[in-house]
Amino acid sequence: MLGVIYTVLAFILALAVLIIVHEFGHYWVAKTVGVKVLRFSIGFGKPLWSKYIGQDRTELVVAAIPLGGYVKMLDEMEGDVPEAQRHRAFNRQPILKRTAIVAAGPIFNFLFAIVAYWIVFMAGIDGIKPVIGKVAQGSIAEHAGFRNGDELLAIDGMEVRSWGQHRLYLFRKALDGAVVDFETLDVQGVKRAIRIDFAEIPIEDVDAAFIEKKLGLYGYLPEIRPIVGSVEGDPASSAGLLVDDEIVEVDGNQISDWTDLVQIISSNPGVDLRLTVKRADGLLSINITPAASEENGKTIGRINVRPKLPVVPERLHVKLRYNPFEALLHSTAQTWSMSILTLKMLYKMVKLEVSTKNISGPITIAQYAGYSAQIGIEQFLMFLAVVSISLGILNLLPIPILDGGHLLYYLIEAVKGSPVSENVMHWGQQIGLLVLIGIMVLAFYNDLTRLFQ
Repeated sequence: MLGVIYTVLAFILALAVLIIVHEFGHYWVAKTVGVKVLRFSIGFGKPLWSKYIGQDRTELVVAAIPLGGYVKMLDEMEGDVPEAQRHRAFNRQPILKRTAIVAAGPIFNFLFAIVAYWIVFMAGIDGIKPVIGKVAQGSIAEHAGFRNGDELLAIDGMEVRSWGQHRLYLFRKALDGAVVDFETLDVQGVKRAIRIDFAEIPIEDVDAAFIEKKLGLYGYLPEIRPIVGSVEGDPASSAGLLVDDEIVEVDGNQISDWTDLVQIISSNPGVDLRLTVKRADGLLSINITPAASEENGKTIGRINVRPKLPVVPERLHVKLRYNPFEALLHSTAQTWSMSILTLKMLYKMVKLEVSTKNISGPITIAQYAGYSAQIGIEQFLMFLAVVSISLGILNLLPIPILDGGHLLYYLIEAVKGSPVSENVMHWGQQIGLLVLIGIMVLAFYNDLTRLFQ
């Protein structure tokens, strides 16, 4: 229950920060160019709290539905405007000013991401030395020449200081089907050059875990003993399993590590099993029936426990930290890379080359907000940066109702010399609303599918 509360609070905080950043962009530029702002709302619907500020008596509002926000400006399209204030109406502004006001929201999202990454890179990111712990048998990595114990020194000439440091770069190269050059140091101290053609990986298999699952490269893997680290529900909870229980046997079969336990449990969905458990006061027997679950078209067993993670040796710990100038360069590059990657993923989804299952909705975002917040402030800031970039990209899409749709109207106005007609704007809003509803339905469907699997 405490974990759910933590997730909800982290999600609300994340939403509040990102909404305020986006809408403040619109608000600040509007005020700067002389447009009167009537309302700055966090959320939609019935106001729960409001306050008037400044000479213009701008109304600050916190509303009931926290899935967005808006800045309402003085505008003759939305009501009568006194003659004395018409020069401050949004619709009376030159096209460049209107463009700046509308574009400011997404731009502030990108700026926020740069600042968030900048803080994290200056504070330092804990990581693990880039030592290969396992090369999957028969994998692309094994055929290319990687071996257990190799240390990654460089990827396409970029220094590698921690495992996963350039994962985003490799993700982009995999989407492009490009060739990537690695430099490694083997256990004998010999440097080697290894080249992998990422075109060998089908584009539909490129996801967050493709380096391990498709390339076959795993970082340092300390032995994970069959000790329960957390109980996440039934059947483990109702069977009586507790945190710190060590599972030593299943139906008389000795369990030496967590992998042994996973293999037996997953192979026996719906089958009654007898666990021999070592607890502080001795050995005891527990009966459990793994729940059946669908994964990649197969039915597997789950008991809903997570392992107690071992401690990584100090010699393998690294901390990536940069001075303020280097951190700014890295944060800008990271924001740019994530933006390009997001656009590529969207483009390939439209071309049906990448599954739309990659689209996430509020439930998944809430879960990651909770996970990252529990790990630490650095991870939470990085999570906020990623979501802020996604929000910026989404709002720049040329869909009527979104900022990008308005920018498209202004481009048409600049070309034809007059604003688009009200009829075109009306139908555009209807189409844009249908597109957004479709995206949200798909996102919720993906969320629920992940949740129940």
